Amino acid sequence: MTEQPLSILIAGASGFIGTPLVRALRDAGHHVSTLVRREPHSPTEFRWAPGRRPLDPAVLDGADVVINLAGASIAKLPWTETYKQEIRSSRVDATDTLVEAMRHASTPPKLFLSGSASGIYGDRPSDVLQDDAGAGPGFLADVCVAWEAAAAAAPEGVRVVTLRTGIVIGEGGGALAPLLPLTKLGLGSRLGTGGQHWPWIALQDEVGAIVHLATAAPGVSGPVNLAGPEPAVAERITKRVAEDLHRPYLFRVPEFALRALLRDAADEMLLSSQQMVPTKLLESGYAFRYTRAEDAVDAVL
Repeated sequence: MTEQPLSILIAGASGFIGTPLVRALRDAGHHVSTLVRREPHSPTEFRWAPGRRPLDPAVLDGADVVINLAGASIAKLPWTETYKQEIRSSRVDATDTLVEAMRHASTPPKLFLSGSASGIYGDRPSDVLQDDAGAGPGFLADVCVAWEAAAAAAPEGVRVVTLRTGIVIGEGGGALAPLLPLTKLGLGSRLGTGGQHWPWIALQDEVGAIVHLATAAPGVSGPVNLAGPEPAVAERITKRVAEDLHRPYLFRVPEFALRALLRDAADEMLLSSQQMVPTKLLESGYAFRYTRAEDAVDAVL
């Protein structure tokens, strides 16, 4: 961990990942400021409107690290054409706004951690996906390619890391949010074959990995897979939720039914297979708190 406190600016600080991240960084003694879309309520908040007006470059002056987690939720369904455009523009516009401010800042940050996602790989059932694996097909893959390209446009001298986040298991949101209510009703189900790889990561490790990359991994750049060290298929996760809740696990929801209900979101979010390997994270010295998907589910339930 860095000995000297860092000045860190975060976009997307109020979300499922951003909220505990701010807390963890402040608990570690770092100076954290946040970008908000409302009137600021404290001296550490700065208002911005990505895609509508430039960000004052002075907001970045003195920031050692900028962390960008901004973006509309992909869990909001259905994905209408209008909402799909919002998923893309909310990510790219936010990243463009930050990068443009960096170009005009008197002292740009040394490090830019910018969001991305496992969706960049598309459906790759036969591949073991290292951090530098290329993009696959699909809507989310196209979104992530544009998102990462926007981050890569940061000015010279800014080290860029793109956070290819998998399926986050934690309290209050993430992967468990749609599974819990159905399972509590006794409708716990295998989704499709259940054999597709879900690139899971515990929320504590998602936050821990970002803190590690921001403060203790000076040699890391480019895309980084944020996924647990032991791959898991979907059925291991959905079945464990039912076991922990002491509810039946009797059904299988076929692919056609998921597609009829969720359209292309079914293939993109539930049925795609991505066996991600967190090689860079492990080689940089990060120690996972949860190495098995079942343990991550147990910790929540």
